[in-house]
Amino acid sequence: MNRIFALLLLPLVMVGCSKPELAEQTGSVGALYNQAMDELASKDYPEAIHTFEELERQHPYSAWATRGQMMIAFAQFRLQEFEESILTAERLIKFHPGHDDLPYLYYLRGMAYYYRISDIHRDQGHTRGALMAFEELINRYPDTIYARDAKLKITLLRDHLAAKEMDIGRYYLQQSSYVAAINRFQNVVRDFDTTSQTPEALYRLVEANLALGLNNEAQRNAAVLGYNYPDSDWYRDAYSLLTGQNLAPAGEEKNWARQLLKGIKQSF
Repeated sequence: MNRIFALLLLPLVMVGCSKPELAEQTGSVGALYNQAMDELASKDYPEAIHTFEELERQHPYSAWATRGQMMIAFAQFRLQEFEESILTAERLIKFHPGHDDLPYLYYLRGMAYYYRISDIHRDQGHTRGALMAFEELINRYPDTIYARDAKLKITLLRDHLAAKEMDIGRYYLQQSSYVAAINRFQNVVRDFDTTSQTPEALYRLVEANLALGLNNEAQRNAAVLGYNYPDSDWYRDAYSLLTGQNLAPAGEEKNWARQLLKGIKQSF
Protein backbone atom coordinates (compact mmCIF):
# COMPACT_ATOMS: atom_id res chain seq x y z
CA MET A 1 0.00 0.00 0.00
CA ASN A 2 2.92 2.41 0.40
CA ARG A 3 3.36 2.45 -3.39
CA ILE A 4 -0.27 3.40 -3.94
CA PHE A 5 -0.05 6.00 -1.16
CA ALA A 6 2.91 7.60 -2.93
CA LEU A 7 1.01 7.64 -6.21
CA LEU A 8 -1.94 9.32 -4.56
CA LEU A 9 0.22 12.23 -3.45
CA LEU A 10 1.47 12.96 -6.97
CA PRO A 11 -0.02 16.04 -8.67
CA LEU A 12 -3.03 15.26 -10.79
CA VAL A 13 -2.87 15.86 -14.53
CA MET A 14 -5.81 16.69 -16.75
CA VAL A 15 -7.12 13.79 -18.78
CA GLY A 16 -9.56 13.65 -21.64
CA CYS A 17 -13.21 12.94 -20.99
CA SER A 18 -13.70 10.64 -23.96
CA LYS A 19 -13.51 6.92 -23.19
CA PRO A 20 -12.29 4.43 -25.80
CA GLU A 21 -14.14 1.24 -26.59
CA LEU A 22 -12.83 -1.47 -24.28
CA ALA A 23 -12.79 -5.09 -25.34
CA GLU A 24 -14.15 -7.87 -23.16
CA GLN A 25 -11.41 -9.67 -21.33
CA THR A 26 -11.20 -13.11 -19.78
CA GLY A 27 -8.65 -14.85 -17.63
CA SER A 28 -7.78 -16.15 -14.22
CA VAL A 29 -8.01 -13.96 -11.14
CA GLY A 30 -4.25 -13.51 -11.03
CA ALA A 31 -3.92 -12.75 -14.74
CA LEU A 32 -6.66 -10.10 -14.71
CA TYR A 33 -5.39 -8.48 -11.54
CA ASN A 34 -1.80 -8.32 -12.75
CA GLN A 35 -2.92 -6.93 -16.11
CA ALA A 36 -4.96 -4.23 -14.39
CA MET A 37 -2.06 -3.30 -12.12
CA ASP A 38 0.20 -3.01 -15.17
CA GLU A 39 -2.36 -0.69 -16.72
CA LEU A 40 -2.40 1.39 -13.55
CA ALA A 41 1.38 1.60 -13.59
CA SER A 42 1.31 2.85 -17.19
CA LYS A 43 -1.42 5.39 -16.23
CA ASP A 44 -3.96 3.81 -18.56
CA TYR A 45 -6.68 4.39 -15.97
CA PRO A 46 -9.78 3.76 -18.12
CA GLU A 47 -8.37 0.41 -19.24
CA ALA A 48 -7.38 -0.46 -15.67
CA ILE A 49 -10.91 0.29 -14.43
CA HIS A 50 -12.33 -1.89 -17.19
CA THR A 51 -10.02 -4.80 -16.32
CA PHE A 52 -10.76 -4.55 -12.61
CA GLU A 53 -14.48 -4.52 -13.40
CA GLU A 54 -14.02 -7.65 -15.51
CA LEU A 55 -12.17 -9.25 -12.61
CA GLU A 56 -15.10 -8.50 -10.31
CA ARG A 57 -17.66 -9.68 -12.85
CA GLN A 58 -15.89 -12.97 -13.57
CA HIS A 59 -14.65 -13.71 -10.04
CA PRO A 60 -17.06 -11.84 -7.73
CA TYR A 61 -16.25 -13.82 -4.57
CA SER A 62 -12.47 -13.55 -4.83
CA ALA A 63 -10.53 -11.47 -2.33
CA TRP A 64 -8.74 -10.02 -5.35
CA ALA A 65 -12.06 -8.69 -6.61
CA THR A 66 -12.39 -6.63 -3.43
CA ARG A 67 -8.87 -5.35 -3.82
CA GLY A 68 -9.68 -4.56 -7.43
CA GLN A 69 -12.59 -2.39 -6.34
CA MET A 70 -10.20 -0.41 -4.19
CA MET A 71 -7.95 0.08 -7.20
CA ILE A 72 -10.97 1.24 -9.19
CA ALA A 73 -11.52 3.98 -6.61
CA PHE A 74 -7.88 4.98 -6.98
CA ALA A 75 -8.05 5.01 -10.80
CA GLN A 76 -11.23 7.12 -10.68
CA PHE A 77 -9.42 9.55 -8.43
CA ARG A 78 -6.54 9.80 -10.88
CA LEU A 79 -9.03 10.46 -13.68
CA GLN A 80 -10.49 13.28 -11.54
CA GLU A 81 -13.79 11.42 -11.39
CA PHE A 82 -13.97 12.47 -7.77
CA GLU A 83 -17.63 11.78 -7.04
CA GLU A 84 -17.32 8.30 -8.56
CA SER A 85 -14.19 7.67 -6.49
CA ILE A 86 -15.99 8.72 -3.30
CA LEU A 87 -18.96 6.47 -4.04
CA THR A 88 -16.70 3.49 -4.79
CA ALA A 89 -14.72 4.05 -1.60
CA GLU A 90 -17.88 4.43 0.50
CA ARG A 91 -19.35 1.20 -0.89
CA LEU A 92 -16.21 -0.66 0.08
CA ILE A 93 -16.22 0.90 3.55
CA LYS A 94 -19.85 -0.10 4.01
CA PHE A 95 -19.62 -3.69 2.78
CA HIS A 96 -16.11 -4.55 4.01
CA PRO A 97 -15.91 -2.95 7.47
CA GLY A 98 -13.04 -5.18 8.59
CA HIS A 99 -10.81 -4.81 5.55
CA ASP A 100 -7.14 -4.11 6.25
CA ASP A 101 -7.02 -1.26 3.73
CA LEU A 102 -9.87 0.81 5.19
CA PRO A 103 -7.48 3.58 6.34
CA TYR A 104 -6.44 4.03 2.73
CA LEU A 105 -10.07 4.23 1.59
CA TYR A 106 -10.91 6.87 4.20
CA TYR A 107 -7.86 8.83 3.07
CA LEU A 108 -8.79 8.49 -0.59
CA ARG A 109 -12.28 9.78 0.13
CA GLY A 110 -10.84 12.81 1.90
CA MET A 111 -8.45 13.51 -0.95
CA ALA A 112 -11.33 13.40 -3.46
CA TYR A 113 -12.83 16.35 -1.58
CA TYR A 114 -9.48 18.02 -0.92
CA TYR A 115 -8.55 18.34 -4.59
CA ARG A 116 -11.76 20.30 -5.27
CA ILE A 117 -11.34 23.00 -2.66
CA SER A 118 -12.22 26.39 -4.10
CA ASP A 119 -11.05 29.88 -3.15
CA ILE A 120 -12.62 31.53 -0.14
CA HIS A 121 -15.01 33.62 -2.24
CA ARG A 122 -16.89 30.49 -3.31
CA ASP A 123 -18.87 27.75 -1.55
CA GLN A 124 -16.76 25.67 0.84
CA GLY A 125 -18.74 22.42 0.70
CA HIS A 126 -15.73 20.45 -0.51
CA THR A 127 -13.55 21.97 2.19
CA ARG A 128 -16.00 20.85 4.87
CA GLY A 129 -16.28 17.43 3.22
CA ALA A 130 -12.51 16.98 3.28
CA LEU A 131 -12.34 18.11 6.91
CA MET A 132 -15.02 15.64 8.01
CA ALA A 133 -13.42 12.79 6.03
CA PHE A 134 -9.95 13.40 7.44
CA GLU A 135 -11.25 13.82 11.00
CA GLU A 136 -13.05 10.48 10.73
CA LEU A 137 -9.87 8.88 9.44
CA ILE A 138 -7.85 10.24 12.37
CA ASN A 139 -10.46 9.16 14.91
CA ARG A 140 -10.59 5.62 13.54
CA TYR A 141 -6.98 5.05 12.51
CA PRO A 142 -4.81 7.58 14.37
CA ASP A 143 -1.50 5.71 14.02
CA THR A 144 -1.44 5.25 10.25
CA ILE A 145 0.62 7.11 7.65
CA TYR A 146 -2.66 8.36 6.20
CA ALA A 147 -3.69 9.93 9.51
CA ARG A 148 -0.35 11.69 9.81
CA ASP A 149 -0.78 13.31 6.42
CA ALA A 150 -4.44 14.08 7.14
CA LYS A 151 -3.46 16.02 10.28
CA LEU A 152 -1.32 18.34 8.20
CA LYS A 153 -4.13 18.89 5.73
CA ILE A 154 -6.66 19.53 8.50
CA THR A 155 -4.58 22.51 9.63
CA LEU A 156 -4.88 23.99 6.14
CA LEU A 157 -8.58 23.14 5.87
CA ARG A 158 -9.46 24.80 9.16
CA ASP A 159 -7.55 27.93 8.19
CA HIS A 160 -9.36 27.96 4.85
CA LEU A 161 -12.77 27.75 6.52
CA ALA A 162 -11.78 30.46 8.97
CA ALA A 163 -10.67 32.65 6.07
CA LYS A 164 -14.09 32.18 4.51
CA GLU A 165 -15.77 33.34 7.72
CA MET A 166 -13.46 36.35 7.81
CA ASP A 167 -14.26 37.21 4.20
CA ILE A 168 -17.99 37.24 4.95
CA GLY A 169 -17.47 39.12 8.19
CA ARG A 170 -15.45 41.86 6.48
CA TYR A 171 -18.20 42.25 3.90
CA TYR A 172 -20.82 42.74 6.62
CA LEU A 173 -18.51 45.17 8.40
CA GLN A 174 -18.14 47.25 5.24
CA GLN A 175 -21.93 47.28 4.88
CA SER A 176 -22.27 48.47 8.50
CA SER A 177 -24.13 45.23 9.34
CA TYR A 178 -22.27 45.03 12.62
CA VAL A 179 -24.26 42.30 14.35
CA ALA A 180 -23.90 39.98 11.35
CA ALA A 181 -20.19 40.78 11.20
CA ILE A 182 -19.75 40.08 14.90
CA ASN A 183 -21.39 36.68 14.51
CA ARG A 184 -18.89 35.71 11.79
CA PHE A 185 -15.86 36.93 13.71
CA GLN A 186 -17.05 35.14 16.83
CA ASN A 187 -17.33 31.94 14.81
CA VAL A 188 -13.64 32.23 14.01
CA VAL A 189 -12.66 32.86 17.62
CA ARG A 190 -14.86 30.05 18.91
CA ASP A 191 -14.47 27.36 16.24
CA PHE A 192 -11.11 28.15 14.62
CA ASP A 193 -9.14 29.63 17.49
CA THR A 194 -5.88 27.88 16.54
CA THR A 195 -5.82 29.25 12.98
CA SER A 196 -3.88 32.22 11.64
CA GLN A 197 -7.18 34.12 11.27
CA THR A 198 -7.82 34.52 15.00
CA PRO A 199 -5.83 37.72 15.68
CA GLU A 200 -7.61 39.62 12.93
CA ALA A 201 -10.98 38.22 14.05
CA LEU A 202 -10.42 39.63 17.54
CA TYR A 203 -9.40 42.98 16.09
CA ARG A 204 -12.50 43.10 13.89
CA LEU A 205 -14.61 42.36 16.95
CA VAL A 206 -13.09 45.42 18.59
CA GLU A 207 -13.99 47.48 15.53
CA ALA A 208 -17.56 46.20 15.27
CA ASN A 209 -18.30 46.51 18.98
CA LEU A 210 -16.98 50.07 19.08
CA ALA A 211 -19.23 50.91 16.14
CA LEU A 212 -22.21 49.65 18.15
CA GLY A 213 -21.12 51.48 21.29
CA LEU A 214 -20.40 48.22 23.10
CA ASN A 215 -17.27 49.50 24.76
CA ASN A 216 -16.93 46.77 27.35
CA GLU A 217 -17.07 44.07 24.68
CA ALA A 218 -14.53 45.97 22.61
CA GLN A 219 -12.19 46.20 25.59
CA ARG A 220 -12.61 42.53 26.43
CA ASN A 221 -11.80 41.39 22.90
CA ALA A 222 -8.81 43.70 22.74
CA ALA A 223 -7.58 42.30 26.05
CA VAL A 224 -7.91 38.73 24.78
CA LEU A 225 -6.03 39.75 21.65
CA GLY A 226 -3.28 41.40 23.67
CA TYR A 227 -2.97 38.51 26.09
CA ASN A 228 -2.62 35.88 23.36
CA TYR A 229 -0.89 37.90 20.62
CA PRO A 230 0.90 40.73 22.44
CA ASP A 231 3.40 41.40 19.63
CA SER A 232 0.95 41.33 16.73
CA ASP A 233 0.12 44.32 14.59
CA TRP A 234 -3.57 43.53 15.15
CA TYR A 235 -3.18 44.11 18.89
CA ARG A 236 -1.28 47.35 18.37
CA ASP A 237 -4.05 48.59 16.08
CA ALA A 238 -6.76 47.54 18.54
CA TYR A 239 -4.96 49.24 21.40
CA SER A 240 -4.68 52.43 19.33
CA LEU A 241 -8.41 52.34 18.65
CA LEU A 242 -9.17 52.10 22.36
CA THR A 243 -6.70 54.74 23.47
CA GLY A 244 -8.09 57.04 20.79
CA GLN A 245 -11.47 56.81 22.54
CA ASN A 246 -10.03 56.91 26.07
CA LEU A 247 -10.97 53.27 26.65
CA ALA A 248 -7.41 52.15 27.43
CA PRO A 249 -4.55 53.95 29.19
CA ALA A 250 -1.87 55.31 26.86
CA GLY A 251 1.62 53.88 27.23
CA GLU A 252 0.57 50.64 28.98
CA GLU A 253 0.13 48.42 25.94
CA LYS A 254 2.12 45.49 27.42
CA ASN A 255 0.41 45.35 30.82
CA TRP A 256 -3.09 46.60 30.10
CA ALA A 257 -4.48 43.41 28.51
CA ARG A 258 -3.27 41.13 31.31
CA GLN A 259 -4.56 43.42 34.02
CA LEU A 260 -7.97 43.83 32.38
CA LEU A 261 -8.40 40.08 31.87
CA LYS A 262 -7.43 39.45 35.48
CA GLY A 263 -10.13 41.88 36.60
CA ILE A 264 -12.74 40.24 34.35
CA LYS A 265 -11.94 36.78 35.72
CA GLN A 266 -12.19 37.98 39.32
CA SER A 267 -15.65 39.42 38.65
CA PHE A 268 -17.09 35.92 37.93
